[in-house]
Amino acid sequence: MAQTMNHSPGSIVTCRSRQWVILPSENQDVIRLRPLSGNEDEIAGIYQKLLEEELEKIESATFPLPQATSVQDHAAALLLMDAARLLLRSGAGPFRCLGRLSLRPRPYQLVPLLMALKLETVKLLVADDVGIGKTIEAGLIARELLDRGEVKRIAVLCPPHLCDQWQQELSEKFHIDAVVVRSGTASKLERNIPNNDSVFSYYRHLIVSLDYAKAERRRASFITHCPDLVIVDEAHTCARPNKTTTSQQQRHQLITEIAQKQEQHLLLLTATPHSGIEESFLSLLGWLKPEFEHFNLNSLTDKQRDHLANHFVQRRRADVKLWLGNETPFPERESSEESYNLSKEYKELFDEVYNFARGLVKTTTADMSHAQRRGRYWSALALIRCVMSSPAAAIATLNRQVSKSGERLLADLDENLMSSYVHDPTEQEQAVDASPTVVIEQGQQSYKDADKRKLKAFVQAAEKLQGGKDQKLQSCIATVESLLKDQMNPIVWCRYIATANYVADALRQKLEKKGSQIRVIAITGELSEDERETRLEELKSYPQRVLVATDCLSEGVNLQTHFSAVIHYDLPWNPNRLEQREGRIDRYGQTATKVKACLLYGRDNPVDGAVLDVLIRKAVQIHKSLGITVPVPMESTTVAEAVFKSLFERTTEVIQLSLFEFQEESAVDKVHKNWDKAVEREKTNRTRFAQRAIKPEQVEQELIDSDQILGNEQDVERFVLSACDRISCSLIKKKQGWLLSQPPDFLKSTLGDKSRLLSFTTPTPEGVEYVGRNHPLVEGLSRYILEDALSHTNEPIAARCGFTTTNAVQKRTTLLLVRLRHLLDSSKRTTETRNTTSLLAEECAVIGFTGSPSSPSWLTQLEATSLLQQAKPVSDVGKAIKQVEISELLQRLEELQPDLEKFARERAEELLQSHRRVRTMTQEGRIRVTPQLPMDVLGIFILQPGRK
Repeated sequence: MAQTMNHSPGSIVTCRSRQWVILPSENQDVIRLRPLSGNEDEIAGIYQKLLEEELEKIESATFPLPQATSVQDHAAALLLMDAARLLLRSGAGPFRCLGRLSLRPRPYQLVPLLMALKLETVKLLVADDVGIGKTIEAGLIARELLDRGEVKRIAVLCPPHLCDQWQQELSEKFHIDAVVVRSGTASKLERNIPNNDSVFSYYRHLIVSLDYAKAERRRASFITHCPDLVIVDEAHTCARPNKTTTSQQQRHQLITEIAQKQEQHLLLLTATPHSGIEESFLSLLGWLKPEFEHFNLNSLTDKQRDHLANHFVQRRRADVKLWLGNETPFPERESSEESYNLSKEYKELFDEVYNFARGLVKTTTADMSHAQRRGRYWSALALIRCVMSSPAAAIATLNRQVSKSGERLLADLDENLMSSYVHDPTEQEQAVDASPTVVIEQGQQSYKDADKRKLKAFVQAAEKLQGGKDQKLQSCIATVESLLKDQMNPIVWCRYIATANYVADALRQKLEKKGSQIRVIAITGELSEDERETRLEELKSYPQRVLVATDCLSEGVNLQTHFSAVIHYDLPWNPNRLEQREGRIDRYGQTATKVKACLLYGRDNPVDGAVLDVLIRKAVQIHKSLGITVPVPMESTTVAEAVFKSLFERTTEVIQLSLFEFQEESAVDKVHKNWDKAVEREKTNRTRFAQRAIKPEQVEQELIDSDQILGNEQDVERFVLSACDRISCSLIKKKQGWLLSQPPDFLKSTLGDKSRLLSFTTPTPEGVEYVGRNHPLVEGLSRYILEDALSHTNEPIAARCGFTTTNAVQKRTTLLLVRLRHLLDSSKRTTETRNTTSLLAEECAVIGFTGSPSSPSWLTQLEATSLLQQAKPVSDVGKAIKQVEISELLQRLEELQPDLEKFARERAEELLQSHRRVRTMTQEGRIRVTPQLPMDVLGIFILQPGRK
């Protein structure tokens, strides 16, 4: 007779001579089974038709009770509790995600998660300052929505250089395996999918390059197959541009179409939501709710402010550094300036190039087109910038020009393209670090033979300046040596590829001597994403290291683990870029208490002086005094042009120029005034949207509830130390952590056999491995110990039975370690149907009573847990006596069933209330929690009062 399957999720069954727990299944034709020990790596699926045809058999079973013969000491009892708790993945706490994390989030990082759970459809802008942990905050929300069954798929849209980092973060910290979709990977991914399938629909979780998804031919496909949750990193690059920019318009259109999808969850991440242009910022807010785009931010009503605050969080480091009694160790940033004088030869070249560039601007005529005039202006700026950067950049830029005829004329000029080679725009997906050759071409339409000869002479002069006559380079070398001497590993930021390679070569010659442990590597935009990652990994393996990089790494890339100082070899002409560079090391996770940032500038270089005075120093002062980064108002680009226009139009010798002689001084004043207004606006916003409505006490209570179910960092440390000690694989205390000289044999296939230095808290020092509850060591030990205990061996590592004589109790006390399973059925009406989701939540609990099983006097759960954790043996009795006592108790266990079932129902009700407390459900949404009975009795422990 064919078998019919009517076991509900959470039931215990026998199949293939093994006991399993039935899990909820999205496919009604497949029965999902998990081993009784909780090992999710061995989850199996049984096709329903196999049961119908009697090719497989599933029978009801019960959880095996402990056996008195396996009685052990009290430490073994505590070990069992820890192993069982730490194996839980679908914990029955207020947050479903915490059981699957490989990190311990800071309490403040739970605030965006709480905000998200209070929204029916999650539309959230997270604009916390650089280095606070927006990636972690987004990962928490993604993992939680997945574990609640509210989303099935996620996608991250980000700049291409951040794709691999996102993939690594999601995999290692949140156990979300996603594929990277960008130009270099799409073809390979497409070859692995069936015909007619889209790469956007076939793979469950995606990390997609913004510039790949925005393309006209791909945008419609992405929108059609858009995952339930989309995370947009560096969201400010997708805001509605102030000027017509095809690339940014495409990005804006893509996110707009995503935001317009019904019931679409959307997370926007950026440290700089407000670029200074109100319309661009409002366009971001409009993605959260269309009405937000029409708000007057200067005169919000209380209702509008509250409404917006439900979707927008923006906090400074000062807001979170000491939050809920937990101090987050952000480093102190020490900023300095290092000046140098140009050598005589370099000064001569600079003056000649400067006068030549000024001539390009001054000799424009009325018969020239607008494109020609602007082309000469941009060409002049590019000439000055590449020569200021390095002799190598000058050679790379000008060498191609000597043979150019200059006959190519442009009717139109792409101002944004020109700016990307000369200025430092931060709204682009990728920084342009190539030499500005294409820009200089635009100024050559009317070159005379004498002009071409000058270009050739500039190249020849630059070739003679490399090395000893380049005081900027020598100053950089001295600064790097000083930082290395102070045990700091610096990043040297350069504007152009040629400069980065030139500086790296010079540093290698100076520092990489025989026997040296110093390594210097350059990473620039000419390398592929994979090549950059390979070089970075190579560099990290050296005790002392110097990274020379262009701005291809300055936005969003995490470098804080291996570097602690930055040198700005080339001053950025946009202070926003300054903060992005320094933010790579000045962020949470930096173990150095102090990081250093050094600005190199030419004392006798008027352009450096102007940029410093007008832009850089003010930005540094704002950060130092307020602890926040305020982007320069967009008008600063106009001011930069005014500065350089003033320089170009003066007849005074360049060496005599100073900021205070500018004819456009009023323009500088105007930008500083606008910048000051922006500072006040940001201070107000961070007060208004710091989410003080979510009280620390609320987060604290949820954390306490979660820790009781899943365990905290102290529980993990206690368990690993105790477990390793009992299997003769003890850890040795070292200054920076615990040394595991060799993993146990049963874990060598997972961990290898090399020694490891471990830490149970974060941030971890360099070279030390963080061990959280989901670390392979913890998971492997927990699984091994629990399976050993359930196998009924006579000498188990952990005890399912115990008898302890202790002064911790006044009366004979019985403790039960139980494992409860709850079935969570949630239903929600969508636009078309009512969807029902079933989830299984589990928890381990210690409950205890005094008296006999027939008339127990129950302890609180907190009292029972404390006794198991803190009771100390004061004497011992024979093993035979212990076994008799345990046997008698086991025979009377049935008498406790009514009370155990009552406890299970109470816990189910508490779980229901905690779920409702943190998750807003409307649209007729409802949830039901049903305890799956009987609960598992993992362990029985008797505490006998000691003699007075």
